[in-house]
Amino acid sequence: MENKFAGILSKHELKVTQARLLVLGIISKAKSAVSQPQIENHLNGKVDRVTLYRILSAFEQKGILHKVIDLNGTANYAMCSSKCTKHAHHDKHFHFNCTQCFKVYCMNDFSLPPVQLPAGFAAQDINLTITGVCKECNA
Repeated sequence: MENKFAGILSKHELKVTQARLLVLGIISKAKSAVSQPQIENHLNGKVDRVTLYRILSAFEQKGILHKVIDLNGTANYAMCSSKCTKHAHHDKHFHFNCTQCFKVYCMNDFSLPPVQLPAGFAAQDINLTITGVCKECNA
């Protein structure tokens, strides 16, 4: 698994470090988007907070992660599509925010419909969040 993550870092022109590999491992295993405090808890002090912020920022800028804001205004991170680059994110999809457990899920199987903007407008990002109760809380 570590070789896969090293390949992702190399592809996105980032130096392979143990801290970056650890963060990628945590986020890639998560079933929902994860917040910085959740990642920090999983790291158990192996990476300091400032380094973690820098890693998350670099990953987002390079197209490795995308950020989703939850109902509490907290940034959550999920893996990007392999098509994403530092120049463009290509993983346009819905996000589902559970109102009970507050987890944020990427709905990758559902694509956003094309959006027609008025002349002169240029979209840089689209964010569509659905709120409700997830299947785990609904059981």
